[in-house]
Amino acid sequence: MKRTSLAGDGCPVARALDVFGDWWSLLIIRDASLGRRRFGEFQESLGLAKNILASRLRTLVERGILKMVPASDGSVYQEYVLTPKGRGIFPILVALRQWTEEFDEHPDEIATIMVDRDTGKPVKKLALYSQDGRMLDAGAITLKPRPAKRKRVSA
Repeated sequence: MKRTSLAGDGCPVARALDVFGDWWSLLIIRDASLGRRRFGEFQESLGLAKNILASRLRTLVERGILKMVPASDGSVYQEYVLTPKGRGIFPILVALRQWTEEFDEHPDEIATIMVDRDTGKPVKKLALYSQDGRMLDAGAITLKPRPAKRKRVSA
């Protein structure tokens, strides 16, 4: 069954889900963020069938989230690395992780905690701030139409 494309949707959340919205893709991006680069590393980590993994990797490359580069060890293999667009997904993964850490029914079953590599201290929870520095929650924001682009007048 083919998914309905959300690429032309007016909602930016729907558009993002169109790019990386299935859980396997997000887990591949998570693994790439953690330094996995090779097909076999992704497969070992995720336990995903080769055909599904190959399909998800191909889609992530086509959508500019990952790119293929020559293997870092000089072998004939290719490796997958995050592009700037792919690295931009990291805060989304952190937000999902922190949401789960806060609301999961069995947080003691979560195998890891996220810590600052330099200090070893837990990472502070993500927060949304206004331009003047106030912390915002969902009740403090609203959506409004994007201003229309001005037409250039030729002189």
